[in-house]
Amino acid sequence: MAKMSTAVALLREKIQTTWGVRPAPAEAFATVAGEIPRGVMTEIVGPATSGRTASLYSVLAAATVGQEFCALDDTDDRFDPLTAAAAGVRLSQLLWVRCGGSVEHALKAADMLANGGGFGVIAIDMADTPQAAVQRIPLAAWFRLRRGVENTRTALVVLAQRLHAKSCSAVKIELERGRAVWRGRMPGGLLERFECAGQRVQQHQPRAVEFRVCR
Repeated sequence: MAKMSTAVALLREKIQTTWGVRPAPAEAFATVAGEIPRGVMTEIVGPATSGRTASLYSVLAAATVGQEFCALDDTDDRFDPLTAAAAGVRLSQLLWVRCGGSVEHALKAADMLANGGGFGVIAIDMADTPQAAVQRIPLAAWFRLRRGVENTRTALVVLAQRLHAKSCSAVKIELERGRAVWRGRMPGGLLERFECAGQRVQQHQPRAVEFRVCR
């Protein structure tokens, strides 16, 4: 019986390798900020140095390590491939869309990608976008993006300082600046990391989340 089980496992692995057949992906991506569900919109918001970028890279790493393709709409050209790779993101699985500071281009690109399908994660990075520009985005645009990923295997993730799309998102992760952890005695100590915390709201149920972000 054990030999038969081993043979079946080897045969399944060979078929998956030969024909590109993989097990069904999980319903959510496990990240430092908790699970990011597919088929819905997730907001990750907070001020600078609150762990927004680390959270985004964690999402992209979880997806690309699983051999899924991801797309990043980089509104303000702030994506750092070296830092992302160090965080575990497989760059060969990532489509990087540089939007040159245009919110309109970022939204249009996300809409096209969502309707095209085939991506595990579509992320819109507006972390450095002026808040006035983000506030001018009509609610209808967020609803359109939400509809674009509904009933699909794609997770839509939006990174910003603050968003006004609460009614469109199924999950909202609000991050806060944490304390700095130093190595050695002050003065002259070395900054080791920032420890960030926040609140995750899912289905109107808030829950505290904590994690470490190295700098």
